[in-house]
Amino acid sequence: MSDFTSGFWNIYIVVLTMLGVFGCAILLYSQSKIKADPNQQHDGPVGTTGHIWDEDLTELNTPMPRWWMFLFYITIIFALAYLFLYPGLGTYKGKLGWTSSGQHAAELKQAENDYGPLFNQYLKQDLKAVAADPKAHAMGERLFLTYCAQCHGSDARGNKGFPNLTDKDWLHGGSPDIIKTTIMGGRHGVMPPMGAALGGDKDVENVANYVLSLSGSTHDPIKAVFGKAKFGACMACHGADAHGNQALGTPNLTDKIWLYGGSLETIMETIRKGRNNTMPAFGEFLGEGKVHVLAAYIWSLSNTPGTAEVAATADTTAAAAKP
Repeated sequence: MSDFTSGFWNIYIVVLTMLGVFGCAILLYSQSKIKADPNQQHDGPVGTTGHIWDEDLTELNTPMPRWWMFLFYITIIFALAYLFLYPGLGTYKGKLGWTSSGQHAAELKQAENDYGPLFNQYLKQDLKAVAADPKAHAMGERLFLTYCAQCHGSDARGNKGFPNLTDKDWLHGGSPDIIKTTIMGGRHGVMPPMGAALGGDKDVENVANYVLSLSGSTHDPIKAVFGKAKFGACMACHGADAHGNQALGTPNLTDKIWLYGGSLETIMETIRKGRNNTMPAFGEFLGEGKVHVLAAYIWSLSNTPGTAEVAATADTTAAAAKP
């Protein structure tokens, strides 16, 4: 309702709602006047509404059971009580002042009080040491399956448009701290449409063949030669050596790792139309403690914590267990 600037819509919702409730009550009351004849036998004649179909299909005027009518009256009373206590009539907030967003915030706060200390205990530890902790690893895996698997897959190998997190190819860098920064603040990657800048469809095809040649993929060598001359328009982001730029989040074109696919048609589509990707920020939603554990888990998917990290974790655990 806050989206409507006119008070008409508030009145409109209130009137429709109350008409619906009281309309049911009036209809029920009007029908309650029809009573069954206690002397009437079940196999005897029954009154009809006068409606007859197909010559002998008659609609009977049998009264509703009293117990059903009383239950209907109770639901109407319940509806009026609910609309008085809770929001349901336009902008009226209800006597109790309850809101779904308020309840959600309260539940999040309670969850933070209950589970926050479990995650915050790892904030003082290095991310690599957290990755070596079996308990933290299990917690990070559950977080990943809850919040990340929808895009990156339950095996973290990604999908078209969503990066594989199990290899060592990172658009913005794969160090533990950078992974944490990515989760906390999110990322927004944009590949602008380059078709017009390159000249035309023929030039797009030539550049796509040159890009394929950079990774040793199947390509047309003659078209690649012509494409190399046009690749200068791409160097500002991908670099003269086409190895990309992690500061900008631009991919390395010399390997065979493709976010949207490495076929000639797909690369031409990317060059012609561009790409626009967003990694949402989870810092405010999850809190730093959970992100810290989650980042350690994601780092471990493409790295193996060394003996130093394992030993550091064991020392920390032993120190915490001392009285």
